[in-house]
Amino acid sequence: MRMLVNWILSAIALLIVTYVVPGFEVSGIFPALLAAVVIGLFNATIGLFLKVVTFPLTVFTLGIFWFVVNAIVLKLAAAFVPGFTIYGFWPAFLGAIVLALINMLFRWLMPKKEED
Repeated sequence: MRMLVNWILSAIALLIVTYVVPGFEVSGIFPALLAAVVIGLFNATIGLFLKVVTFPLTVFTLGIFWFVVNAIVLKLAAAFVPGFTIYGFWPAFLGAIVLALINMLFRWLMPKKEED
């Protein structure tokens, strides 16, 4: 159940980014849901690999380079999902920052997972 809520919140976050960042477009809820899945898969595979490989650069830039990696993952996902378009690197970079802030807000608002 928690995974389903996270998936829907990720899609909602993408739709919010569409209204905040010019050049970042999602044509509806279904492309947003599909994009959330693709971004999650790419982040778990390609994004993880890029974050490990670029870790020294990330340390040197005090973590700012992770937004570049996230922007690359977003652009890559936009290439695979119809209805999800990002026009250029800067909208992807700004979208990665806004998406991180929105996801952080959603995590803060969600109730904590109860331990048994």
